[in-house]
Amino acid sequence: MRLRLWIGAALLLATLPPLGWWMFGPRGFAVELTQRSWRMEIEVERLQLESGADWCDELPEGAFDISRQLRTDPTGKRAAPSEHCRYSLLAWRRQWIARAEGGPTDPVQWPRPPLRIAPPGQPGSERLGRREAFYELQLRDTAGHVWTCRTEPERWQQQRPGQRFRLLVDRWGTADCAALG
Repeated sequence: MRLRLWIGAALLLATLPPLGWWMFGPRGFAVELTQRSWRMEIEVERLQLESGADWCDELPEGAFDISRQLRTDPTGKRAAPSEHCRYSLLAWRRQWIARAEGGPTDPVQWPRPPLRIAPPGQPGSERLGRREAFYELQLRDTAGHVWTCRTEPERWQQQRPGQRFRLLVDRWGTADCAALG
């Protein structure tokens, strides 16, 4: 009976440190910074001819080639038959994304995509649209799992390969990059 009690006590004492470490030890994974990279993106928009249909009193600005027809409103917002229009419109739409990318030794620069130019008021011209800059840190743990965290340019510049961090990761494997530290 005493032997069983000693064995039980020894097993309990052997499991307490790992359990305590699991419950109260540092959270997250120990990771190492393996790579820094940057990426600059600019949306390139193209002026396109589009057609549409709407109630004539709700046409978008710049609509042309308008054909009108009397219709009853199926939603019931208009009591009497009203004019419904088909129209054409020149609109800027995202066509593609120009990218420039590099690492810490490459100068950070925006891409310079070639743009098509058409006569004024004609479809086919391109222009630069929304810009986005991404500064990313690639982190790896000892098991080989890799996470990519976006950060601010100032923090990105301060980091060096080989630096170690504690990275919080949720149960689905998503890193909490905001809490990186």
